Amino acid sequence: MSKNVAVIGGGSWATAIAKILLNNQEELHWWVREPEILEGLRREGINPMYLSGVEFPIERLHVSNDIRQVVDAADTLVMVVPAVYLPGALQCLETGALQGKGICSAIKGIIPGHDQVVCEYLRDAFGVPEENLAAISGPSHAEEIALNRLTYLTAASRNSELAEHIARLFSCEYVRTRCSDDVYGIEYAAVMKNVYALAVGIAKGLGYGDNFVSVLVSNALEEMRVFLEKVHDIKRNLNSASYLGDLLVTSYSQFSRNRTFGNMIGQGYSVKSAILEMKMVAEGYYASGSVHAIKQNFQVAMPIFEAVHAVLYENCSPRRVFRQLEALFS
Repeated sequence: MSKNVAVIGGGSWATAIAKILLNNQEELHWWVREPEILEGLRREGINPMYLSGVEFPIERLHVSNDIRQVVDAADTLVMVVPAVYLPGALQCLETGALQGKGICSAIKGIIPGHDQVVCEYLRDAFGVPEENLAAISGPSHAEEIALNRLTYLTAASRNSELAEHIARLFSCEYVRTRCSDDVYGIEYAAVMKNVYALAVGIAKGLGYGDNFVSVLVSNALEEMRVFLEKVHDIKRNLNSASYLGDLLVTSYSQFSRNRTFGNMIGQGYSVKSAILEMKMVAEGYYASGSVHAIKQNFQVAMPIFEAVHAVLYENCSPRRVFRQLEALFS
């Protein structure tokens, strides 16, 4: 059992992960930015802004808004800051602060301006060797973790020992884990499914039914397969939980913020108004812009991604864009 594990982030998924980790850890270091969350966890053992029904044993938490202190105290870090905010959260760390630590990304997004998934970014920006990098992914809504509902996660790393270590940290009565060596494939799949869920939301907002959505999702899986083969071509089972499973839950669940965001766009909200009303980060919005740039390097056709990008970034009519998808699926 590692006694030096830290969670970096204070949102709903970070809160759910802290809940999971405390099943196996005697204590947990936890960095949060917001003063309200810091006070709530220290005084009452709850996150007042996210999953406030989850109660934590105060005596087992070491909560701080000083990221340097939290990073120094841990040998295993679980990153759960939204991708768009991660560079800002880490900017005060000294060169080499992450060296020698096992780092697991639970972030399902791409770093804007760098157009990299999190493990790629940490490798290049902080010099973290690939054998110290891992990702955890799978169909895993934080709201269901809070209710102890059975969840399946995949721990991925090119270092099998690190993957097994992360799998053990996350394994508990209501979380089953498996290991993989497809760290970048799993990270990119986690990014892509958010954009596809956003597309599903737009379709539902426009009034399309389940019949069309099922065709949209099946085409999305094929689009994902083609892209992953281009960006990281190794043997993988795309029908497993960390790929298809995550795509399905994000596309169909009531808890999916990306589907909710897309639904608002389909109903006529502007991007700005949808972002303001959501009050939570819909990673698919940022990812659609970044993957649009990344895919140019691989010259791969991704019509669903292009459709979402056209609606969100080119001010195209959702109705007109999805009419074009209709024709493509015929």
